[in-house]
This record gives sequence, structure tokens and C-alpha cells, in this order.
Amino acid sequence: MPFQPGTHDIMSDLQSVTTTLEQAARRLRCQQALRGLWLGLLVGAALWLAALAAHKLLPLPESWLRWAGGVAASAPLVGAVLGGWRKPSLATTARWVDVQSNLQERLSTALEVARTPADPRWRELVVHDAATHAREVDPRRLVPLHLTRPAYWSALALALALALGFVPAYRTGAHKQRAAEKETLRDVGRGLAELTRHELAARPPAVEPARQALEQVAALADTFQKAELTRAGALKELASVQDKLKEQLRELGRDPAMKRLDQGLRAAGPGQPSGRELQQQLAALQQQLGGREPDPARTDSLKQKMEKLQDAARALPDKNHPAAAAARQELSQSLSSLAQAAAEMGLELPSLDDAIAALAANDVDKLLQNLDTALADLDKLNQLAKQAQSLSQQLAKLGRNLAEQLEQGQADLAVQTLERMIRQLQSGTLSREDLQKLLEEVSTAIDPASPYGQCAQHLRGAARHLKAGDPANAAQSLAAAAKELEDLLEQFGNCQSLAATLDALKDAARCVGSGQRWGLCRKPGPGKGNRPGPGVGTWADDDAGALGEIPMSDELVDNSGVQRPDYDPRGLTDRDAALNEALTPTRVRGQFSPGDRMPAITLPGVSIKGTSRVQLEEAATAAQTDAAAALNQDRVPRHYQGPVRDYFDDLKR
Repeated sequence: MPFQPGTHDIMSDLQSVTTTLEQAARRLRCQQALRGLWLGLLVGAALWLAALAAHKLLPLPESWLRWAGGVAASAPLVGAVLGGWRKPSLATTARWVDVQSNLQERLSTALEVARTPADPRWRELVVHDAATHAREVDPRRLVPLHLTRPAYWSALALALALALGFVPAYRTGAHKQRAAEKETLRDVGRGLAELTRHELAARPPAVEPARQALEQVAALADTFQKAELTRAGALKELASVQDKLKEQLRELGRDPAMKRLDQGLRAAGPGQPSGRELQQQLAALQQQLGGREPDPARTDSLKQKMEKLQDAARALPDKNHPAAAAARQELSQSLSSLAQAAAEMGLELPSLDDAIAALAANDVDKLLQNLDTALADLDKLNQLAKQAQSLSQQLAKLGRNLAEQLEQGQADLAVQTLERMIRQLQSGTLSREDLQKLLEEVSTAIDPASPYGQCAQHLRGAARHLKAGDPANAAQSLAAAAKELEDLLEQFGNCQSLAATLDALKDAARCVGSGQRWGLCRKPGPGKGNRPGPGVGTWADDDAGALGEIPMSDELVDNSGVQRPDYDPRGLTDRDAALNEALTPTRVRGQFSPGDRMPAITLPGVSIKGTSRVQLEEAATAAQTDAAAALNQDRVPRHYQGPVRDYFDDLKR
């Protein structure tokens, strides 16, 4: 139908053109965003592939690889944002659609004519013509969304990166050693830091040298955790701190009080509880025993009798048996005698009385149950009695009065003795004889207290006040002496802390020097290592190597004196039981004459002559004969026959 001006709505036609162009503009923007996404993915994949390849070939830090991975992961997003940032205008879209659809600039002309004053009939004609062609435009077919070439290259780059991830990194021996040293330094730093925190929490330093020493160790631990030092530098720093700690311990060791306390600690033995701890343990055991102190020998005898009565109760005949009444009567008398003996020893065994009542009621099951309970109670009391006896024997070896305690370096017991004296003086119930005994004990302890700082002076003042009949001031002087001993004990604890820190530094130096972990160097227990060590006689693991779990030690240790039920003692020359007995060298071909001249040896450029008494030709001939027989009789596996034949062929030449 020919176009008739004034018969069409120009606004409707213009809206149709605008809608088509807006749809095409959105598709164009989405297409640009996808292109940016694929291009960014390609850039990120290429960057990650290059970074991964560089990391595999060069000793780059792990942080550098993490940064490269972050940039590569963000590249697609950045590309998509940049690609779709600008929205195409309608005029630009119209010109693009005109070119792609071969519309001869109908859409762009319609937009221009619609905005400018022109002949209405001409404008209506142009817009209507553009709307007619715009209805035929399909934005989805005109602007398809599909994978572009960068997307395929990105997939290839990602596949290569994935395959490259399974390839082991190339590192030189020096770099591997340096990486192992850094890991060792970090581990040692963590161990030292943990030890320092433990020492500070357990024994806060009371003197300035101890505090400074722990601060130096903490600073060294922080430096090690950063892994900025080489092994030589770390050993140098450890040696420097060790020298400082040794000097501080030497200065503190010049104090006579520290020497006396150290003598007391050595006399008690390593790992033994102090006198105060022994007294506390004994008091706890006596409380469990109810204030009684049964003899372990008598409780053992009582236990044996109860076990015999228990066996007799199990063997009781039936009540209808003729001998049942006599057996029950005899068992009842024995149980009564046992209960009386337990009562004489001060032991309370209510289950034994219940057993007697059950026997009277002819209830054998309940009788056996009560006897089991009584036997368990008696066994528990026996164990407690033995522990109390052992603690009493240990306490008997300690100082009995203040003078002996100070003389033997038992300052903790001396503090308890002084506190007891103070309580007695403050109670005001001491007689003149008791005050005289107290004065004699204090006066006797003045000379042994001379190494303990001002303790002797305070004891001298307490003796003077006791002579003058002034118990209040005497108690104050004794309290000052106890305070002096407590301060010295705290200072001695700081010395022990410094000594433990020094041992830890030695272990740290051993860890750094041998490349071992901190936990393995801190006094490892008996077990398998790369050298035989003290313990139960376990043997070295030949496959341990440089990454073994026990520090290297070239010293042989005789374990023949070790006594354990699960392992046999081993001497220096004992062989591992797991080795085949056929490997034992029991026969050697040839004649050897110890003490004669050395046989001749021929080397390139070296000539050492002598007289040989070893029948080498005879040994070679015999070996060749045995080898040929072994090959012919298939005694040598087929896979090894070729190398064996080549070896003896070389021996012939």
C-alpha cells in the first residue's frame, strides 16, 4: 500500500525504532563485557602460567606466587567491568545497525529527522520507513553472544598451568639446604619462644639479670621465627647469648647462699621433691590413713591371711554336707580373729564385719563379695602405708633442726621451721623450758646461716631478744630471717631458670647445627635413630639419612647393663637379631699373616711393593667356579645372571 501522509502515528513509529535500538545497545554492551571477560581471563591465565613456570624454575618466594595468583584471579572481573563500562548511545547503535543490516542509514536518519524541525510529511515518511525496517531487525541474531578466540586460548593456558602444577619445582642443592635451614630456624624460634613464656609464667624473674636474660632469649626467638639469619649467623647469635648467660650464672654462683642451695639440690638428687613437698605428701597420706600409721609388714601378713580365708570361703561345702557346719564354724572363728587383728592395728574394714554376718546367714555369694571388697580396701591401705613409710624414710634423711637444715642447704625446710617457731612465740603458751630449747636451736643455727645473706644477723637478733625475754621482737627477727631465706630461694629459682634456658640454647644450637626439629633435639627418648644410642638396645635405622629423626652421634654406647622386660641388653659387638645368620663372616679364603709387610698395591702413578701371602688367584678361581655352577643350576635369579657373568668376566681379565 502506498504511504499516505497523516495516516500514521509518528510517535508510535519512533517508539518502535527506539525500542529496537535499545535492545541492540544492551546486547552490544553485554557483548563488549564478555569480550573483556575473555580477554581478562586470557591475560590472567597467561600471567598465572608465567608466574608458575617462573616459580618452578627460579627460587621465588611463595608470597610472590600468591600475589600473582590474586592478580590473575581478578583479571577477568576487571576485564568484564572495563568492557561493559560504557553504554553505547542510540545514535551510535543506529549507525552500527544500519551498517550490519544494510539499512542504508534509515535508522540513524530517522533519529536525526525526529529531533529537528522539518517538513512534517517528510519526517513522517522517514520515521515510518525506519520503523518498518526496524521491526524486521532481530537484536539476538544481530548481536550473538558466544565464546571468542581469547576464551579458547584461555582454556589452553589454564590446562597448561594445571599440568605444570604437577611438575616438581627445580631447586638447587644450596637452595634446598637454605630452605631447610629457614624452616629449622622458625621451628627453633617457636620452641624458644614457648620455653620463654613457660619460664616467665612458672618463675617470674626476681632479679634484673634473669629478666634481661629471658628478654634476650625472647628477642632471639623472634629473630629466628623471621628466618632472616643464615645457619652460621644463627649459631653465632646462639653462642653470644650462651656466653652472656654463662657469665650471669657465674656471677650468681659466686654467692655463698647459691652454692649452699645448689649443694642441697645435688644431694637430694635430680627430679626429687623438696623437703616441703615431701612433708605435704606425707600429710596428705596420713590424712587418707585417718591419722594411723600401720606397719606395711603387718598389713601384708593380714592380706595373705585374708586371701587364704577367701580361698577357704570358695571351697566351702554345701550346707547339706556333713562337714559343712564344722567348716563354717572354723571359717567364722578365723574371720573373727582377722577382724580383731585389724582392729588392734587401727584398721577399719567394715566389709569384713559384713562378711562375718553373711557367713552367719549362710549367704556364700554375699560372703565372697564382702571378702573381695575387704581385700581391696586392705590392699589400698597397704599401698598407702608403704608410701607413707617411704616418705618417712626420705624425711628422716633431711635436717632435723634449723641448724642441720641450713647446713645441708634445705632452705625450704628451714623456712617451715622458722614459721613454726614464729607461731609458737606468737601463741604465748611456751614455758621457760620451751623458750630455752628454742633459744638453743636458734643460737646453734647462727653459724650455719652465715652464707645466707642477712639471715645470720636476724637469727642473732632473735637470740638476743629471747635472752631478754622479748618473744614478740624475737618473732619479728625470725620472720625477717624467713623472708631472707624466701628471697634467696626465689633468686635460686631464677638461677635454675637461667640454667634451663642455657640448656635450651644448647639444644637450639644442636638443632640448628644438625638441621633437626626442636622437639627431636630436646632430649629424645630411646628408640631407633641413625646412630645407636643409650637405652634399651634398639638398633639404628640405615635409611634415616640426613632427614633422620634423631641427632647424629658417632659415640658408641654400651647398653649391656640396661634391664627391661621387653628388650634384651645389647653390648657394643652384639649383632641385630633381624639380620640373616648367613651374613655372619665365618670363613675368608686365602692366607693372612698379621704383622708381615703390606702386600703390593698397583695404582696409576703409585707403586707400593711388598710381599703378599694371600692366595688371590686361588680365591678368584674358586669364585669363578662357584659362580658358573650357580648360573648353570639357576641358583642366581635370571634378572641378575647377566651382571654376575659380566662381573666374573672382568675378574678373569
